[in-house]
Amino acid sequence: MNQSLSTANAPAAIGPYSQGIQSGSTVYVSGQLPVDPKTGAFPSEDIREQTRQSLMNVKSILAEAGLDMGNVVMANVYLSDIADFAPMNEVYAEFFAEPYPARAAFQVAALPKGARVEIAVIASK
Repeated sequence: MNQSLSTANAPAAIGPYSQGIQSGSTVYVSGQLPVDPKTGAFPSEDIREQTRQSLMNVKSILAEAGLDMGNVVMANVYLSDIADFAPMNEVYAEFFAEPYPARAAFQVAALPKGARVEIAVIASK
């Protein structure tokens, strides 16, 4: 049975989806925009700050399931500009330790609300 995950420490879903879903021992975290849940706004236009906020949102949703970043097995990083890959990667590395999760990172045509990054993960207990 699937269980919806929801926390006030991450932005509310802006559509008909859950912040995360736990299905058995697997947790799927929906793509997280860099929205500060306290202000409803991006921290800034800086890719580093946006990456940090997206990952803090992911971390908060994982915590609802009793997990942390060490439980992440797969991450998908969506960038509005692939030129942001290196600075995004610098911040991303602050949140993960070896063995690093598998990952895909790619440029997309656009992200909701004009974000520069969106990050979704799959984690396992």
